[in-house]
Amino acid sequence: MLTPDAVKEALRPVVDPEIGFSIVDLGLVYGVNVSDDGLVSVDLTLTSPMCPLGPQLMQAVEAVVSSLEGVKEAQVRLVWNPPWDPKKHASEDVKAMLGIWDLDEEDGF
Repeated sequence: MLTPDAVKEALRPVVDPEIGFSIVDLGLVYGVNVSDDGLVSVDLTLTSPMCPLGPQLMQAVEAVVSSLEGVKEAQVRLVWNPPWDPKKHASEDVKAMLGIWDLDEEDGF
């Protein structure tokens, strides 16, 4: 069955070419909507509004989603709100690999 989680999992191999991590793990996929009639829409952001590879990334997402069983139409919508922030949107693994540590002020840092 096609679900938003299944679509996100299918998108996991799509890598942001500038950073080298999955767009899912980076938190660039803001939302996935799957309708009963086979329309799948993906809300996607980029690491920067000036990302030169944005169009290629959007095409890759559309190609992956279009190839999924049960998808009749795939739409990729570029969104900017909220602005991408790796401290908020990236997975814990990606934060660690990027050297982003979420230190608690109570720890004295």
